Amino acid sequence: MSEAYSKAETLALRRKHIGPSCKVFFAKDPLKIVRAQGQYMFDENGEKYLDCINNVAHVGHSHPDVIKAAVKQMELLNTNSRFLHDNLVQYAKRLTDTMPEKLSVCYFVNSGSEANDLALRLARHFSGHQDVITLDNAYHGHVTSLIDISPYKFNQLGKESKKEFVHVAPSPDTYRGKYREDHLDPAGAYAGEVKKIIEETQKNGRKIAAFIAESMQSCGGQVIPPAGYFQQVAEYVHEAGGVFIADEVQVGFGRVGKHFWAFQLQGEDFVPDIVTMGKPIGNGHPMSCVVTTREIAEAFGASGLEYFNTFGGNPVSCAIGLAVLDVIEKEDLQGNATQVGNYLIELLNEQKRKHPLVGDIRGVGLFVGVDLVKDIQKRTPATAEALHLVYKLKERHILLSADGPHRNILKFKPPMSFTQEDAKFVVDQIDALLTGTHTNEGNLQSDCLGESVSHINGNACRQENGFYTDNHVVPCKRIRT
Repeated sequence: MSEAYSKAETLALRRKHIGPSCKVFFAKDPLKIVRAQGQYMFDENGEKYLDCINNVAHVGHSHPDVIKAAVKQMELLNTNSRFLHDNLVQYAKRLTDTMPEKLSVCYFVNSGSEANDLALRLARHFSGHQDVITLDNAYHGHVTSLIDISPYKFNQLGKESKKEFVHVAPSPDTYRGKYREDHLDPAGAYAGEVKKIIEETQKNGRKIAAFIAESMQSCGGQVIPPAGYFQQVAEYVHEAGGVFIADEVQVGFGRVGKHFWAFQLQGEDFVPDIVTMGKPIGNGHPMSCVVTTREIAEAFGASGLEYFNTFGGNPVSCAIGLAVLDVIEKEDLQGNATQVGNYLIELLNEQKRKHPLVGDIRGVGLFVGVDLVKDIQKRTPATAEALHLVYKLKERHILLSADGPHRNILKFKPPMSFTQEDAKFVVDQIDALLTGTHTNEGNLQSDCLGESVSHINGNACRQENGFYTDNHVVPCKRIRT
């Protein structure tokens, strides 16, 4: 495939014309990707890489059914939602059919950030309140309103960066958190922390508009809330006059396998008030959605302020969204997520028994985290070792990322076409690398020192997905994203 520029020229032009806060993966030797298919990506030399990180290409890169739907509709019409069109209502019906009955009204937008920003507007208008409870290490988007409620981001800017209307609850992490796997009722204990925040907030004369949480934390370290946690939190939030927002941007559309939405892992008795979605919804096409109750939607409409989004819900986007739903069903990708995910977790647990660096394996379906530790008892995060493995896997043509508050968690969220053969190949390579650490530990530590990240006040200064600037040291005071 002929390219307009060499890799060196592309990199030079990027450095000249693209903002310096827009980082690349593998900054020491970034990849130039020119095409992709299924769960594989290809560079300018035709080298194939197994993609374990792209949850955006949900049904697989360049899926022919999605491409066909996009081209067919684009040849006919693309316009805004002020005109009637069947694609909009057909997609809204198909989407809401996957949800509990009371979640029946859609607002279509263009990114996860737009969806979460609109969700905050809906919550604040409905409740008449301003304050938001978010989880520690949470990330909900890049716009100003969402940086404000994303400790994953605002903590990098110093303690003074937290706004007075934002309240941070402990992440319901039963491996590293305040209440761990040996606690008799971690769900109740973590929900109790939210209740304490609400009570303290009310004492100070403030009122809660919303509690927002990813149904499973992604950037926060692949955290799966204990069953029953959301139900209890929702009860406390509702009593305070607020609403519960479930952020499914990273984990929705069948990724957990047994359910279409990750919030359903909590049980049939839990239904959020607002659900946001993005990334996988269009398989790489920019679209997203907010789904809520009729009551919340009508209250928002009664304000008299029209909500209009130029591109949200356009015929092409909805055709693509319909095609994605069709592929998930036709290819039984939920079933594949369960089957392959269970197999991947089984293989990774074998590595846990074999290698002391592997502290914890947690996940559901094709959303899996590997928590690396220097000390299995103290659970000391193995940050440098995780980064080392990510780079070494890239040399073996496997794309994986490290994330979490300590950047020590290997993060699996591949396209849903990921196979058992792919899972075995990745884990075999991880095993080989970890086995090498036992026999060549001095070299590992030396390599890791060259790839280490700066820590200030115990918090890693980081960029998303675990890849850093050219020297891998990022002063916190310079991060303003």
